[in-house]
Amino acid sequence: MSEEKDKKEEVKETSPEAEVSVPKKFQSLVNEIEKMSVIDLAELVKILEKKFGVSAAAPVAAAAPVAPEADEAAPEKSAFDVVLAGIGEQKIEVIKVVRDITGLGLKEAKDLVDQAEKEPQKVKEGVKKEEAEEMVKKMEGAGAKVELK
Repeated sequence: MSEEKDKKEEVKETSPEAEVSVPKKFQSLVNEIEKMSVIDLAELVKILEKKFGVSAAAPVAAAAPVAPEADEAAPEKSAFDVVLAGIGEQKIEVIKVVRDITGLGLKEAKDLVDQAEKEPQKVKEGVKKEEAEEMVKKMEGAGAKVELK
């Protein structure tokens, strides 16, 4: 009977992308997860994947053939520039991550972050896609706004 009550008392959480129903019994867990940083969430996912032998990756469906366009689509980009577009409120954390990613000294990393407050700054150039995405994750976890170009 209490299970039926929980189903009836679902709370609707809204996000910009979609409306999600969260059963009352999971509300506290979802609230705790919402408070976590991106880096902590990534670590949690890895732990859960190992513990339960599952994957959080979305299933991949076969793509339908695409009709060729007038001008051929460019091949997928393999090298990216990681650009620091904004630093957010945790400047010190962003400096630490920039130092870690670039290998710069404290003063150089601080100068780069200071300049990013005024205009976007390249942090790394010609980086492989996987490595660039990992850098973006780390920097966004520190509160920075990052772009891949």
